[in-house]
Parts: sequence; structure tokens; C-alpha cells
Amino acid sequence: MSKAGNILILTQWSFKDALIQTYTLPYVNIIRKIIAPDRKIFLVTSEHENITLTDEEISQLNKEWENRNMQLLPGPYRRFGFKKMFAALGGLLRLIRIIKKEKIRTIHAFCTPAGAIAYLLSKFTGAELIIDSYEPHAESMVENGTWKRNGSAYKILFFLEKKQSQRAKALIATTAGMKQYASEKYRVDVQNLFVKPACVDPEKFFPSEKDAALLKELGFENKIICVYAGKLGGIYFKEEVFDFIRLCYDHWKDEFRFLMLTNADKEEIFSEIKRVGIPENVIKSRFTFHNDVPKYLSLGDFALNPVKPVPTKKYCTSIKDGEYWAMGLPVLISPGISDDSEIIEKENIGVVVDFSDHSAMIKAISGIEKLLKEKITVKAKIRQTAIGYRSFEIAEKIYKEIYT
Repeated sequence: MSKAGNILILTQWSFKDALIQTYTLPYVNIIRKIIAPDRKIFLVTSEHENITLTDEEISQLNKEWENRNMQLLPGPYRRFGFKKMFAALGGLLRLIRIIKKEKIRTIHAFCTPAGAIAYLLSKFTGAELIIDSYEPHAESMVENGTWKRNGSAYKILFFLEKKQSQRAKALIATTAGMKQYASEKYRVDVQNLFVKPACVDPEKFFPSEKDAALLKELGFENKIICVYAGKLGGIYFKEEVFDFIRLCYDHWKDEFRFLMLTNADKEEIFSEIKRVGIPENVIKSRFTFHNDVPKYLSLGDFALNPVKPVPTKKYCTSIKDGEYWAMGLPVLISPGISDDSEIIEKENIGVVVDFSDHSAMIKAISGIEKLLKEKITVKAKIRQTAIGYRSFEIAEKIYKEIYT
């Protein structure tokens, strides 16, 4: 692979999104340390209107990044499909000009939707292609009901996922199973596969005392608290999450509280609270930027990862699990999620359960309660699991092999 030339890092997320802050920038920083100082890094983001950067913020950030020979290139976000691909033509031409002008030799894309654009750029410019977080996005969107298998979005992305698999000089998957998936689904025998799970920074995420002021503000003092950082619906369960909360409330009564770190609509949450028939004060929801997430997670006694266990999820990463583990939190998770479900079961650091099975959920709550009784020992064990399975040293080793 090329050891010279500048690098374009391509994403489909907003700069303020947690997927940039926790899942892109730490890796960009590792690459920055590894490559020669004279190689410049350009980071492309797709800005959602509700959290887009202001011109002043972009200017300030690029001023700070200048010393590190880095530059942010934000653009507008558009949903994947024909309209996006048509609208992206202008953006493609802009990026092609930048690639040629700035002597960019490597395009490093995070996830296959960004990889689809990166593939086209690579074909037009001859730049080498690297796909990071190589996962089956197109089929996953069909399985969770967001796309139709006969729809244009699925057909375009699936085709371009195959093309990425064929062209990329390096494919960085989150699980080793992607080699088999690529062979069976894309009919591509990949030889250049690396495996890098969603790593976590143990200096940002670590077990700490619950924030007394925050507990008081939320009305969660002296309560058993379950935390969940994520969305409702899509790749995640929704109704089942609130059914679970109802079961927890039945089990622990007024001792139980649920903290949801989400941007889900308040009315949607209230409607579910009403449906399951629990007091409103049992659930609190907050939207928080990633820097504040550890403070809120520290309030938790255990955590939830209600991903729908569709077949492709065993090949996909789950960022939140590493963060939960680093905080020392037992996790309740669906079966077949990445390697995480297997790790949780093997290490006995949580409970693997079918969220749609009422009786299994009741048993799962008892299983969590058992772990909470050994809180100090369990916390330390879970923390070590994060360090063992989610260390950034894994990423550093891979990037060194690719870039040096």
C-alpha cells in the first residue's frame, strides 16, 4: 500500500455526532501519529441540519488542526438512494478536484455507505481505497425494515459494497465473520481483511462514584438504575424496551429507574410510558453530546443494548458495549450481536436474552440482580473485559501495518 501522499478520510456522519467523536476521531488521531508529519489528512463529514457546525466553528477547528496538518471538509447530509447519488455528483466533482489538487493517494472510508462514494472517487482518481468498519449495511437495512429488498437504495448500496470488497487494498472489519459473509453474499474472496472491534478510551470511560447532584436533579437518589444510550426503532427494539422497563418496575417497584440517553421524540417516549402503564418519573430521557456520556453512564447499575438480532448483526460492531464495559456495567443484550453476545455469556458479565420473550426477560432481570449483588467484583471484571477486548492498541497495530 502507498506510504506517501495525502489521505482523505470519508464519513457520512456529522462532526458533532458520537460516531465521529468516539468512532472516527480516535482512529484519525492514531493514523496522524503513525504517518509522516508532511502527509496531510482531510476529514469529510456529512452535516445534519440539527447539529451542523457553524462557519465560525469550522474556521476555529481548522485553525487548531492546521498545526497537525489536518483539515475538515464538511458537506450536507442526504439519505442514501437515487436522489443522494444524483445530488452527490456535485460533491463528487468537488472531492475529485480536491484529491487531484492536494495529491491525495489514499481514500479511507468509514462504513460502506461512505465507502460507496469512496469507491467511485477511487475509480475516477486512481487513489487507493481502504474501507474501515467493513460491515453489511445494505442487507442490515432490509432486515430491520428500513429498506425494501427491491428498493433502489438497497440495490445500489449492495452493488457498491461488492465493488468496494473487490477494489479495496485493505478491508477493516469489526468481526472475523465478514470474510465468510463477503464470500457468500458478494462472491468475493477477500485476502486483505483486518479485524478491529469498536475500541474504547479507558481514560474517558471508567467506573466512578455516582454524581450526587445529577442523581438529585433526575430524582434518582438511592435507586437501581438501568442506562441505555441509543435510539428507539430501526436497528433497535422499541416496544420491547418499554415492556422490559415495565417488568423491571414490577420486580423492583419504586426502587427502579431508567435513564435513556437518546434524541428520540419526547412524545414517542410518553406514548410508550402510557402504553405500559408506569409512572412518568420512572423514566428520564436526555440528549447528550458524547463528552457528557460517561457522567451519565456512571449513574447506572447495569446497561441495555436492545439491538434487533437480525442475521447481519453478528458481523456488525456495537460501540456502546465497549463503553458500558469500560464503565464496569453489566449488559443485557440480544443474542448474535457482533462478538459481544458471546463475550458477555462467556465472561458472565451480563445477560443474553431475547427481548421479545416475556418469560425469558423475567429470568434475565433475576440474572442481572444476581450480578448486582457482587457489584465490586463484577465491576472490576467487566472493566478488564473492556481493556482486553476493546483496546486501541488493536487499531494501532492494524493502522501501522497499513500505513507504514
